[in-house]
Amino acid sequence: MTKQWWKEAVVYQIYPRSFMDANGDGIGDIQGIISKLDYLKELGIDVIWLSPVYKSPNDDNGYDISDYRDIMDEFGTMADWEQLLKEMHDRGIKLIMDLVVNHSSDEHAWFVESKKSKDNPFRDYYIWREGRDGEEPNNWESFFSGSAWQKDETTGEYYLHLFSKKQPDLNWENPKLREEIYDMMKFWLDKGIDGFRMDVINFISKVEGLPNADNPDGLTYVQGGDYFMNGPKIHDYLHEMNQKVLSKYDVMTVGETPGVDTEQAKLYTDEAREELNMVFQFEHVDLDSGPGGKWDLRPLTLNALRDSFTKWQKGLEHAGWNSLYLNNHDQPRMVSRFGNDERYRVESAKLLATFLHTLKGTPYIYQGEEIGMTNVKFESIDDYKDIETLNMYDEKVREKGEDHQTVMESIYVKGRDNARTPFQWDDREHAGFTHGEPWLKVNPNYIKINAKEAVADPNSVFHYYRKLIQIRKKHEILVYGSYDLVNPNHDQIYAYKREYNGKTLLVILNFSSERPVFELPVDLNYTKKQVLISNYEGKEEDDLNQLELKPYEARVYLLS
Repeated sequence: MTKQWWKEAVVYQIYPRSFMDANGDGIGDIQGIISKLDYLKELGIDVIWLSPVYKSPNDDNGYDISDYRDIMDEFGTMADWEQLLKEMHDRGIKLIMDLVVNHSSDEHAWFVESKKSKDNPFRDYYIWREGRDGEEPNNWESFFSGSAWQKDETTGEYYLHLFSKKQPDLNWENPKLREEIYDMMKFWLDKGIDGFRMDVINFISKVEGLPNADNPDGLTYVQGGDYFMNGPKIHDYLHEMNQKVLSKYDVMTVGETPGVDTEQAKLYTDEAREELNMVFQFEHVDLDSGPGGKWDLRPLTLNALRDSFTKWQKGLEHAGWNSLYLNNHDQPRMVSRFGNDERYRVESAKLLATFLHTLKGTPYIYQGEEIGMTNVKFESIDDYKDIETLNMYDEKVREKGEDHQTVMESIYVKGRDNARTPFQWDDREHAGFTHGEPWLKVNPNYIKINAKEAVADPNSVFHYYRKLIQIRKKHEILVYGSYDLVNPNHDQIYAYKREYNGKTLLVILNFSSERPVFELPVDLNYTKKQVLISNYEGKEEDDLNQLELKPYEARVYLLS
């Protein structure tokens, strides 16, 4: 496996709408990001992944793009964006942009033309079909509820939208459309960006003929993932994109790929295949979902989490590369989901950080994670803004009559707005995010949980992240070392070793509020041990053979 800068990097995701508002309109913007670059430099990150800032009517918070070559007015201008890129590069920070090319906005010029007539030159830029027996062309369901098809009255045909009806799917079968996308990618790369995060990129190839999805349960609509995830031409398209665009630049790429397993992920990320550098897979963030999907809550066990991560660590050990994340703009806050966001918020936030930054792969920090931000519980559904959440609530409560409080509990646990509440900068009104009225309410706990407090406290989650990032830069074993489980069946302790160039790293993580005892396996021999980092005061003289761990304790040892 080759050494690459993007393997050694730590990435920080910015969701611009919620990061920092510079002009007081209540919406985060590019100048707001610029004003906080020194904070990110102090944290020590190498790369910023910037969620979409392109021109958009904002049906899905920027993931519905109406002009791929311009900036959303709410965020600023192209001059602001160019200043951001320069200021980042001046600080040694790289920029990767979101590439959203499974779909566009229905207000994109291509779609405006496409729907005018069946013989319009842009008709074939999208996926149009006639209805079947007065119904939709097939039974696929949108991820945002309801049919994945929308009838357009002008021509009487339906267009496919796997997401909102204002997000029509692009037709990758059309070579002209693909060339348009590659040309747009070069536009940004020539401006100097350092790569792309590719939104649901494994959806761009659909099964030929778009047949009905199997529906043994007789549901009204079904999501049919087998028919549009990892489709028949996906690898042809990504290889072509690599050959025509990506290979011409020194960039990093990460594809968002729901529904992939380790064997499929190797096809996407094996360097010899020349497609992507890494993918975001979803297995570990689906472990607390029941058979009814995301909103069907079920308990998460450490055994399931350990089995999932181990499968991916071992599966991509020799071919491919892992991305490491526990939350993002679509996932709830990790300390609320995988840790204890009340009594042990600081300890469990540090434990989860230790976990992410000591696995093999590229770690991704989501804004606010580094100060231990938590999920939020708004009392009224009217305080939520996320289209997925609102559509689900309407369908379950207003249409099907399900219990309001039960549905709200699932929103408190899984809703996307958990991650989108404004960044908590200080204890002033609106957490210092804006001097206007924020687009989404601030989490009330900003009085105690905020960046100003975290930066001032040497024992904070923020400074623990700084130390972790520094350690990862200093010790190559954390980047390139192998991964193997230690004591693989413990209900509370997740322990593993990393090995590289004759060195061994031992990671011990107590994923509980109890005090279990770690027992060193007899085959793990060493003469010297050094505590690289611990979220309590880990002492060198502590006996590793029988080590009682404190609640949510994390220890990392360098053994020789």
